[in-house]
Formats: sequence, structure tokens, C-alpha cells
Amino acid sequence: MQPLVIAHRGAPCERPEHTGSSYRIAIRRGADLVEPDVVPTRDGVLLVRHEPGLASTTDIALRPRFADRRRSDASGASEWFAEDFDWEELRDLRAVERLPELRPRSAAHSGAEPPLRLRELVRIVTAEAEARVRRCGIVVELKHDARSLALGFDYAELLVRELEGLAGLDALRDLRVESFEEAALDRLRGAGCGAARILLIETDAARRPEEAGERWLTPDGLDEAARRFDGISLRASLLGVDTGHPEQGRGLVAAAHARGLEVLAYTFRTEDEFLPERFRGRPAEYRAALLGTGIDGLFTDEV
Repeated sequence: MQPLVIAHRGAPCERPEHTGSSYRIAIRRGADLVEPDVVPTRDGVLLVRHEPGLASTTDIALRPRFADRRRSDASGASEWFAEDFDWEELRDLRAVERLPELRPRSAAHSGAEPPLRLRELVRIVTAEAEARVRRCGIVVELKHDARSLALGFDYAELLVRELEGLAGLDALRDLRVESFEEAALDRLRGAGCGAARILLIETDAARRPEEAGERWLTPDGLDEAARRFDGISLRASLLGVDTGHPEQGRGLVAAAHARGLEVLAYTFRTEDEFLPERFRGRPAEYRAALLGTGIDGLFTDEV
């Protein structure tokens, strides 16, 4: 089988990430899955945004009526946060390109579309795929679970509620849910959510204390992952391709497959700013090398 093409936040090089048109473009270009990130609003809606902070991906700073909602969180960041707004308030915002100098094609469409909630995206994916007589599924990433729990939001409960009444839609047939925090995935099992649960794995150098790291890639870690989850998704640099040792990645993928785990990798981007030094100017070769490790799917900004 060909590895799955997973459209990371839609087609963010073409349209602002997480917008309806971004996802539609990705599906029209052949994505097998699309990947929305979700964060909770004050009234418990799952907003499709990469982070709870709204300033870099919406025009909220241009909305005078929300000026007094800007505040500092526990980390000291001064921002507008999704959990301080009801969904009806956020529907009036418009999405903007997060990296306008790097992605001018997308930036040209800043301000054109509102943010989405997850149930809206499920309907968009279903309709777009049906119009093309093909299938496209969804991988939902639950963002910052420990932070959300501390604020009183349980993703296990919110996800079940957000998807209520949508179970028959084709986009949810092979639903996957992923998180860097294993506790969120464990609670999904207890909530009766039938989605495949994917543990996201970060490098030890970059991970937050609450996030899964490289110990999950040891034999004991893979054994535990196989007992608790359905798959793993690891930062692409952990496959060894970046440093010229793809055999490490092939061995890791084979070990995970032997335990019945699906193996995904994130995130392929074509701009030199994101490519390993040895692959700069040669994104197609980097993509081929990653896929050559035997992974089951690759998250990509370019479909």
C-alpha cells in the first residue's frame, strides 16, 4: 500500500491554515487524510486552531471590542486565548496567514474566511470527498491536554459531544485522534470513543515535560505503546534520514509494525527553512527518503 498523504492543517502554503478552502484544496489534490488541531472555547466547542492563542492566525488584534480580553497566561505570554471566548464570538473573526513573508500565496487570502469548529470541518471533508467519489479521513490533534484540563476542559468529553450526531458521515469512518500527552488518549478509551488513538512523539530536546519523548521508541516503550494505543507519530528527524542514517528509521518502523502499531511521521515542508541542511533545495529527495523508511503516512504542508 502507498503511504498515506496527510494534509497538515489543510494546504497551508495555498490558504491560511485550518480554513475551509485550505482543506478543500488538500482534498482536491488527493490527500488521504486531513489533520485539524483543536482547542476548547469557553463554551466547550472544539475550535480548529493550532494553538489557544489567536493573535498569529486570526485578525483578532483588529477587533476593538475584544481589546480588553487580551491577557497574560501562566507562561507570561500576552495574548487572546480561545478559552476566553464563546464560539459565537469567534465566528466573526477571520483567519490570517501565520507566516506571510514565507508563504505569500496564502497571505494573499488573509482575512477572507472565518475559523471553523470541528463538526463543520467533518461536514466539509465529507461533502468534498463525496463530490470527487473518493474517501478522505480525519486525524484530530488534541492540543495541550494538561493545560486544558487545568482550565476545566476534558477533551474526552468535548470530542464525544462535538461529534454527536455525525457518526454516519464518511469522514469519520476511520477517525484517528492524536496527542503528545498519553493521558488524553487513555481518557478517550474510557469515554467510549471508537477512534484509533495515535501517540505523538517529540524529540527529547524539544518536548515539554508533559509530552511523549524518545523513551517511547525503545523496545519497552514500543511494547507499552502497543498495549495502550493504535499507533505512533514521530517527528521526522527521529527517522535518521536527516543525518544520513535511514537504516535507523527502517529498523524503528519495522519494530513498531511487528507490534501492530501504525507509524506516521510529521511534518514535511518544502521550504529550505524547514528542510534538513543536507536536503536543502531538494525537498522531493527528502520526502522520498522519509517514505523509504516504511512509514504508513506522512504529514505534509504540500499535497
